[in-house]
Amino acid sequence: MAEDAATAAKAATLFLSYARADEVFARRLATALEHAGYTIWWDALIEGGAAFGRSIADALESADAVLVLWSKTSVDSDWVKDEAAQGRERHRLIPLSIDGTPPPLGFRQYQVIDLARWHGRRNNPQFAAVERAIRSALGQAPSSGRAAQARTSRRGVMLGGGAAILVAAAGGASWLAWGRRLFGDAAPLSIAVLPFRNLGGDQAQDYFADGLTEEVRTALTRIAALQVLAGTSSEAAHGPPKVIAADLGVGFLLTGSVQRAADTVRIGMDLVDGRTGFSRWSQSVDRKLTDIFAVQSDIARTVAEAMSVQVATSKPAPGGTTNVQAYEHYLQGRAQFNLAKDEETDRAALVNFEMAIAEDPKFALAHAARSRSLASLAAEYAKADQLKSLYSEAIASARRAVELAPDLAEGHLALAFATFSGRLDVAGAWPSYQAAYRLGYGNSDIVLLYALYCSRAGRPAEAKAAVERAVLLDPLNPRAFRAQGSVAYAGRRYADALPPLMRALQLNPKMTFAHEVLGSCLLGLGRTADAIKEFEAEPDPEFRLTGLAIAQDRLGNRAAAEKAFADLQSQVGDAALYQQAEVLAQWGRADESLQKLQRAREVGDSGLIYAATDVLLDPLRKDVRFQAFLNNLKVS
Repeated sequence: MAEDAATAAKAATLFLSYARADEVFARRLATALEHAGYTIWWDALIEGGAAFGRSIADALESADAVLVLWSKTSVDSDWVKDEAAQGRERHRLIPLSIDGTPPPLGFRQYQVIDLARWHGRRNNPQFAAVERAIRSALGQAPSSGRAAQARTSRRGVMLGGGAAILVAAAGGASWLAWGRRLFGDAAPLSIAVLPFRNLGGDQAQDYFADGLTEEVRTALTRIAALQVLAGTSSEAAHGPPKVIAADLGVGFLLTGSVQRAADTVRIGMDLVDGRTGFSRWSQSVDRKLTDIFAVQSDIARTVAEAMSVQVATSKPAPGGTTNVQAYEHYLQGRAQFNLAKDEETDRAALVNFEMAIAEDPKFALAHAARSRSLASLAAEYAKADQLKSLYSEAIASARRAVELAPDLAEGHLALAFATFSGRLDVAGAWPSYQAAYRLGYGNSDIVLLYALYCSRAGRPAEAKAAVERAVLLDPLNPRAFRAQGSVAYAGRRYADALPPLMRALQLNPKMTFAHEVLGSCLLGLGRTADAIKEFEAEPDPEFRLTGLAIAQDRLGNRAAAEKAFADLQSQVGDAALYQQAEVLAQWGRADESLQKLQRAREVGDSGLIYAATDVLLDPLRKDVRFQAFLNNLKVS
């Protein structure tokens, strides 16, 4: 699979844009890319007598990616800026700086790969970053590593976590290098936990190594003095230790291996100093699976001490189990849940979580996972008459998790989400979100969900601070950037929302909801024609048709607007009652919009969690009926 992706990338045609003064560098790069198997188009190929402008326009339109060489000369070139704009509009722009010059205004939302120290060699980290960026522009996964593109789903939109939406690392090094200019060099007490290798020879046991990696990472996040990079970004990194540490902007790397035999597991660990690439500490331990949660806490404590961090407590991680079979089912369920593949896989995950609870009724993490699974099934697959019962079960399971382990952040998070989305109760969810944020401050998914809650609950300052921390903890996660854009949009900061939303789509061009929010921001800026392009690119029909119905009406295209609205009703049905209300509000049909909102409340449509701050419902804000609706709904 990885080889197929690499082969497909090498078949790509690349357009090379540069200033005439930089021709020597451009020729060097074109040669290296051709030797790597790519097809390069640049103006040196135009035959005498050809229509120069037409040839360039045709090449720009057909190219799979547009590589722009920014320099102190090219930033003033109208030709180069026009060609870069074409690449940007097609979401195929790959910016490179050949002398450290930043892009001109209008192009700084795309971060550059710095080639100032590249001297033409292909076996070089800078050239590798260019190849990763090309694969990303093509929407392809990295050519190595375990990361695979997961199905984008409403879970990613509603939960913001759970599903491990793994991204192509393309451009990752360049973005992180740019980020270090903003935030400073790697924090000395920062660490990335790389995926533990399964040495058992049985690929069916990969879920065990993956699960242990995540549990060790979670244990480290509980140490307040450490900054722990999240899994999505950590697992997207490849290369020698010094390169990975530099790309991720961390001071240390933790690598590991897992070898299992019956009920015994051997765990090997190596703590690498990111500045030198040398090992700071290594250890191998053999433990019974019944001790696995104690082992995770021991690893976290030992790693912290090796980094000269004072650990405040030696308490084991909360919510665990000493039952081997329960732990097996829990890890299998989590692996299935993280696939975000389809309803069958999600229901299989739920079965495993319930089997884990059957083996150990006091396994709090399993209760929290069951709650999360039930909420996901409700959000993605349930019919209107099934929503209330599924969310009631999710709330009951989350409460049991909190009762068993009061310090388990995942339990409080599950309760908060089920209360907010299932009961539409902002005030009731607030204490649980506060507890989850306090206990899981180092966990990017928890921080991200807290940010989205604050945004929807009308707490813009807290939302902005939290989402900025989520991006800092997980700088290669498209969900984090999509959330940052969504927070800015809800705060009516439309221009501020554009760069993070574009970054999200650069990381994952197929993700849902990002094009829809981007289009809504463009509507807010009065760029209706551009908004329509974004809505048309939105993969989720629920969001795509909602946006088109509103934008086409703004342009006076009533037939197109009515068709989009009719398609929304016929294709999505009552699952999109809230979106239908948004459209009607934007069309100025307040009575009908309020009727749809009331119907949405009756069926428990979780879209209502957006109502308090939804830009698209602004035409109803001064209507006393809408104000009463929000008060009764408890979302204001």
